[in-house]
Amino acid sequence: MTLSGVIDDHVLQRYRVLLDAEDAAFDQLAHAYEDGDRDHFEADMAAWQSAIDRRLAYLRQLGLSSTPV
Repeated sequence: MTLSGVIDDHVLQRYRVLLDAEDAAFDQLAHAYEDGDRDHFEADMAAWQSAIDRRLAYLRQLGLSSTPV
């Protein structure tokens, strides 16, 4: 993992917003799964993946990256 900058309150606040969006998307996905709602499940899966992608893109923008294990 590399870091090319300072992590300040603004960075943490933005990251928290991204985490909250990811969490909300996952909650919607879980509800669709529990309800057996295939159409909503697929849409919610795409929304959750998009939220994850936005969070990871933000980390890359900050210079934070990791390699899969």
